Amino acid sequence: MPDVTYVLPLRRDRFDERATAELSRYLADLPGRAEVVVADGSPAPVRARHTASWPDAARTVAVPAPPPGCNGKVVGVLAALATVSTAHVVLADDDVRWDAATLDRALAALDDADVVVPQNVFDPAPWHARWDTARSLVNRALGHDWAGTVVLRRDALGPDGYDACVLFENLELERTVLARGRRVEHRPDLFVVRRPPGVRTFREQRVRQAYDSHAQPARLVAELALAPLLAACVVGATRSDGARRAAWTAVVVLVLGSAVLLAEVGRRTAGGAAVWPPTAALWAPAWLLERAVCAWVALGWRLRGGVPYRGTRIRCAAHSLAELRGATGEEPR
Repeated sequence: MPDVTYVLPLRRDRFDERATAELSRYLADLPGRAEVVVADGSPAPVRARHTASWPDAARTVAVPAPPPGCNGKVVGVLAALATVSTAHVVLADDDVRWDAATLDRALAALDDADVVVPQNVFDPAPWHARWDTARSLVNRALGHDWAGTVVLRRDALGPDGYDACVLFENLELERTVLARGRRVEHRPDLFVVRRPPGVRTFREQRVRQAYDSHAQPARLVAELALAPLLAACVVGATRSDGARRAAWTAVVVLVLGSAVLLAEVGRRTAGGAAVWPPTAALWAPAWLLERAVCAWVALGWRLRGGVPYRGTRIRCAAHSLAELRGATGEEPR
């Protein structure tokens, strides 16, 4: 048995037979490669049916309801980590599907890092998955994307783990590790399949994803500037004619075209052209317009006390690296 534990946080309000069967088949292939722990925050009757669905494939840890203002996924991860003794851990959302070869490469990368962050790729890719893929491609062009899974050394987080009262839990984990003087390695060449959400979940994620930018001030300012800029261009074009109308229109084309260009750069980065089709970047203008609107909705939620999330409100997107270093007493390296 490899010295690795696969931790999967799960919470479903109702038992989904088809989704559970598909997840069970995936989990059945993991025990030979890792100990599997499902941190299940579902209601007790649902959790019991989940546990019965993978009796030999995984160990279930019951997760209590999260405190108000906290992220249930992180509460589940921390509950599972408290039971883990292996040196290496894979944290993965229930829609993530690692293959053996990619998992081996990620674990090998821990020889030189404390956390390894791969790149998710939607499979299958219905229209809303392609829409959200544009966000990932832009992120890759601007630095890196955040996946729904990471591989880490168990001691990278320390005994206290990371703060559960945040929305952008992936960034919080990464910054917590960095604040402890450890190394995070983003691997945009490690492609890990992720099942797309349903259309309803996709819609619910739009503003929550925009709220994540509150943990990235420069990005937040840029995103808040989009709507006023595009609105000014539209008003200017409708109230002008001739060369001035053409100039206003050109600005809109430039902004939307820049989004396509950025997404294409992200698609071609680190072998991405092999997994995303040439049309993937063409969804970037749709995502940019979405973000232009949702950034302001997210700001409104911030002013009202936080983003609604599973019956609570979470105010903090993620703590800054400086805040976390102050809490740990670590000095920048």
